[in-house]
Amino acid sequence: MTEKEKMISGKLYKSFGEELAKERLHAKELCFDFNNIRPSNTEEKNRIIKNLFGKIGKNFWIEASFICDYGYNIKAGDNLYINYNCVILDCAQVTLGNNVMIAPNVGIYTAGHPLDSKTRHEDLLEFAYPVTIGNNVWIGANVIILPGVSIGDNSVIGAGSVVTKNIPENVIAVGNPCKVIRKIKS
Repeated sequence: MTEKEKMISGKLYKSFGEELAKERLHAKELCFDFNNIRPSNTEEKNRIIKNLFGKIGKNFWIEASFICDYGYNIKAGDNLYINYNCVILDCAQVTLGNNVMIAPNVGIYTAGHPLDSKTRHEDLLEFAYPVTIGNNVWIGANVIILPGVSIGDNSVIGAGSVVTKNIPENVIAVGNPCKVIRKIKS
């Protein structure tokens, strides 16, 4: 298996190989271009996002600054809004459903490193697990979403939360670690 194939399949991989480094550089270049376009040049900003993301639905708005590792692992539905200073480490797939709203300073991280220091430092290995955010989800400001997490449809994640485990649908969840505080009623 190549390091990229290992990365995509959730196995430990070396992220500093030539293929992955080249792909990250490509995404960094696109993010740089996106983040340095005049705010009024919506057409060019949208063209870059369409080129960067693996899939992007209709009606999206992404504020600068936006940063990701690869871009092609981000799959987004319709009516996406991402506010300022979003970082998506998309070493594994990041799925954003329809009508997702992401507040400022949110980090979505699929990548992590082994806890064993020898493995972490000598072999420079990391892992990546997918993150899935369902339809009609609102992610509050300064939220961190860790590898392997799924957030169910219609849920709200409160500002400042660190999401370490799956969150069911139709709930409000907050805290560090993020926990469900109540169901959302119509």
